[in-house]
Amino acid sequence: MYDYIQSISIMILEMLCCIIFFETFSDKRKENCRWTNFCILIGMIFGGYLLAMILAGSLLLKQAVIILFIAILMKGYFKVTIKKSIILSTLFEGLLLMVDSFALLIEYSFLPETELHKEISFMQSYLVVALGKAILFLTIIMIRKYIGKDKVIIFDDLQWLRFVAFPLFTICIITGMIKMLDKTIDQEKLFFIIACGLAGLNIVVFYFIRDMARREVAACENRIYKLKVSNQIGMYRSISENFNKQNKKTHEYKNQIMCISALIKKKNYQELEKYVNEISGRLDKELDFICTNNVIVDAILNSKYQEIRGKKIVFVLKINDLANLFIRDEDIVIILANLLNNAIEACEKCENEKIIKLKFIHEDNSLVISVKNTHRNVINYVDNEIQTSKKEETGEHGVGIKNIIEIIEKYEGSYVIQSDDKEFYFSILIPQNK
Repeated sequence: MYDYIQSISIMILEMLCCIIFFETFSDKRKENCRWTNFCILIGMIFGGYLLAMILAGSLLLKQAVIILFIAILMKGYFKVTIKKSIILSTLFEGLLLMVDSFALLIEYSFLPETELHKEISFMQSYLVVALGKAILFLTIIMIRKYIGKDKVIIFDDLQWLRFVAFPLFTICIITGMIKMLDKTIDQEKLFFIIACGLAGLNIVVFYFIRDMARREVAACENRIYKLKVSNQIGMYRSISENFNKQNKKTHEYKNQIMCISALIKKKNYQELEKYVNEISGRLDKELDFICTNNVIVDAILNSKYQEIRGKKIVFVLKINDLANLFIRDEDIVIILANLLNNAIEACEKCENEKIIKLKFIHEDNSLVISVKNTHRNVINYVDNEIQTSKKEETGEHGVGIKNIIEIIEKYEGSYVIQSDDKEFYFSILIPQNK
């Protein structure tokens, strides 16, 4: 009975590694419920065990049948064609044979020469197989990092090194147990339980870290989405307010013309001069100074111009006719809103020079957008994120940068980000794809 438990334990580890291997190159079927996936896993474990027992006398036939068996079940578990499933199943079985052979080499390397030709104990063979499964798991997660499709676990090299330390530790422990085995039954059983427990714990830790990473990515994406919506709502509200202001100005303009006409008829030129000076002073504050022949761009730039002017920041612009922009209005809102919001925020913290320079030009079938602004603190740009000297300044600034880069990549554009002690510079070039 204990032998069957050992065999099933090894099969469980093997099938879990198989699922992790398939996850590296395929997506799970979302329509499957947990019970469906659980039944497929149970079928893999016990079906694989029965096939291995029945076809134990023919290695080639056993491998061929198991490959086809795994491919069929994995097609129900993942979104893959039967052809791809057979290929992945074949690769997994080949990888399994390779690591098991490597585990045997490790085991034989610890045996004295007098025992090299002696048969190893039945329990010792199970420890060697458990060692093979630990090596298999380590190999699969390394494949997952470097050539797999899964980009959810976004660890840097140091974080990966810390994570890989656990399966490496497991391999070393199992190897040490094989070397110390003195062939007593109780010790062999204890060592096997420890070996399987450590190998299984590696898989549990892997899924735990993966789920944590996915939740973190989902939370980050939700934060980015909320910031996008906030920027869009804010800019569209400004656009709506500008239109309302224009309608009011049109009505006021008619009344002002009537008043001017009446003063002229009365030849009351002194009162006329006073009135004209009064309304011209108001116009300086109310009129839109920036005109690019693009309603969205004009609304954004004029709204930001008034904000920048109110905060006593110098605003330098270089623009041309933007009537025929080839990118969507909501993308323009995200780019300009984030660039100018970040620039305004940085300039507000400056004690001396407060300058924002914007270049927005459409020429030669390309769109050039660049913003240069003064800043107070040292800014480092690492992995699409702003790293400043103060943690509280990294939040929305860094998320805004990610939003902009996402749009640039959507239009197959390019960008440059530079920073020195005084200025931060973000330049974008988006070609018009005909």
